[in-house]
Amino acid sequence: MELIQMLSMQARDEGEQPMGLLLRLLSLWILLLGLDRARPLEILSHQAFPVVEPDPGHTKLAISKQGLELISSIKNPISVVAVIGPYRSGKSFLLNQLLSLTCNEGFGVGHLRDTQTRGIWLWGEPMELTIGNSVTSVLFMDTEGFESIGKSNVYDDRIFALAALLSSVLIYNLPETVREADISKLSFAVELGEEFYGRVKGHAASFEPSKLLWLIQRDFLEGKTVQEMVREALQPVVNPTGDKDIDQVNRIRESLSLMAQNSTAFGLPQPHLHRTKLCEMDDSDLDPEYIKQRESLKELLRSMIRPKVVQGKTVTGKEFAAFLEQTLEALNEGEFPSAGSVVDSFNRVVIDRCMKAYNEDLSKLKLPMPEQSVEDFHQTTAAKVMLMFDKARFGRRRGDGALHLMESELSKAYALLKTDNDYASSKKCDRHYTLCENKIEEMQDLRLPSMAKFTAGLKECNQTFELSCMGPSKPSYRERLSKMMLRTKSHFVDNYNQKLFNWLVVFSLVMVVVGRFVVKFLLLEVAAWGLFVFLETYTRIFWSAELLYYNPVWQTIVAVWETTVYSPILDMDRWLIPLAWFALLAVIYWRFRRRKRAAALQSRLRHMV
Repeated sequence: MELIQMLSMQARDEGEQPMGLLLRLLSLWILLLGLDRARPLEILSHQAFPVVEPDPGHTKLAISKQGLELISSIKNPISVVAVIGPYRSGKSFLLNQLLSLTCNEGFGVGHLRDTQTRGIWLWGEPMELTIGNSVTSVLFMDTEGFESIGKSNVYDDRIFALAALLSSVLIYNLPETVREADISKLSFAVELGEEFYGRVKGHAASFEPSKLLWLIQRDFLEGKTVQEMVREALQPVVNPTGDKDIDQVNRIRESLSLMAQNSTAFGLPQPHLHRTKLCEMDDSDLDPEYIKQRESLKELLRSMIRPKVVQGKTVTGKEFAAFLEQTLEALNEGEFPSAGSVVDSFNRVVIDRCMKAYNEDLSKLKLPMPEQSVEDFHQTTAAKVMLMFDKARFGRRRGDGALHLMESELSKAYALLKTDNDYASSKKCDRHYTLCENKIEEMQDLRLPSMAKFTAGLKECNQTFELSCMGPSKPSYRERLSKMMLRTKSHFVDNYNQKLFNWLVVFSLVMVVVGRFVVKFLLLEVAAWGLFVFLETYTRIFWSAELLYYNPVWQTIVAVWETTVYSPILDMDRWLIPLAWFALLAVIYWRFRRRKRAAALQSRLRHMV
């Protein structure tokens, strides 16, 4: 600010135009903003910093990115000590005392600084404690006090709930005594505790419950102990008239038993009568009894601190930061957060994770598959996923809604899987049906008709179809294929005998020509004439070629034809043209050699004569 005033005075002395001054100030503001945002994490680690900040309307909360980065950089298991309580109840001063920091070093104290706590702040230098065999980084959390001016109860609920879910030790800082309003304020945190700390079917808790420390600061410690004060405050109030408000507070009292198993009461005297001057005093100026109790409180805290456990696992900084974001997002859903909405938000993440596992297994399937295989896969994978969901889901009373949603998601996934399998099955079966159809149509136009080849083709096509086509579409396509084969076979049989008769007539005439003019072999010519006369005479006598097909001689001819035309070794239909060319060349060569030999013989005879 002083720099801006100095620039303004300089511009006025130099007579600079207002627009030029405005541009210079704007550039300076952008530069300073960039420097502030670029503060290294090492600087933040030696001071308090906000991790959760209120929105402008002071109803919802937002993440501070720098705070999240600092938390994420912690490699050790995390434990959080959070302080909640009324506005101006000394929470920030208490944290500074626990951290052995002055007001100028640690959290801002309301009556000393203008920077009072807004949202949730953390001390940037974690305390490291050896718990068991590992080192735990302990973060101290300061929260905005409730009942302050300009805030809604919904905002206080979000602060309380966030502190309760994130902390390992929750210090409820109260001045003087435990009031009815103090118990009511815990309603939302208790409701969340009922959902998250109590698991269904006897499983372990989703979160390990925070250890609640009732810290009562008062001017005197005589009379009732703080433990007695807390115990009496949690006793149900008699409600003869059935007042709903009293019933509600009594329900909260009963529900606090979840946290009461981990709760402790502790009394702390006032450090000094002049509370507004506490930040100006050192330990020598404070009440000796306060100093003694403060040190006892530190030892008590050390004994209570444990690493934060979420779903049975201790969390490191990175995991805690992710958990913080998820929790805040759940609390911010809707205008009025409820335990149900928070539980549903957490469970949606669990459902997404479980469905991702289901889909990962689904991606390994090779569709199409038989329907029973699809059902078996779904039953096995769904059982595994439901077991995963049952271990990870949140909510003791509201978990059933998530259970129904999980079952619904699995049903939808199964329906989609069956649809995909139906489509893949139909596509694959249709492709192989079409291939069979094309192949059978080609066999209808064989050069040399062969029942054996046609039957072998049908068998091969059917075997390929049975091996390749699978899934729910197989029965319908098998029926279509069977009908198509019967239809084409009937058509082939109708044309077979007539085509064979025509081929044999042509063949007999060709053999007559070959026997007389080519090879000049009388027996071949006679046999060819006999075949031709038989075919023509028989059909003329009985006026129908169909009657010929039942003649034993015809059956013998057909058997010889089938044996000659088709066998697994030689397919005459495929090799007819090459063999015909080979036979023609052989005949030409034979005629040439014969003529050459005859000419040679005549030449010798001339010489001999």
